[in-house]
Amino acid sequence: MRTTLTLDPDVAQTLKARMAGRNATLKEVINEALRKGLSVEPQTPKKPFRVTSYSLGFRPGIDTDKLGQLADELETQAFATKAARSHKRR
Repeated sequence: MRTTLTLDPDVAQTLKARMAGRNATLKEVINEALRKGLSVEPQTPKKPFRVTSYSLGFRPGIDTDKLGQLADELETQAFATKAARSHKRR
């Protein structure tokens, strides 16, 4: 079958390199590439990953938007306690 193809520049460059490397014709290189590409079975879509959420069980009155602030305060308190112990040892 005869047909006309318009190739992107990068594809044409790759074909030329393969032709030179194998001392093959354009027809041989294109047919080989098409055979390889057409023989690959299309991948079936994978089942989407689903995340199951769970309640964190916070008691009423705890502001979950301020948990970062609480963590910072606890870290600061731990650092101050550690620094005080270190200062007493001197």
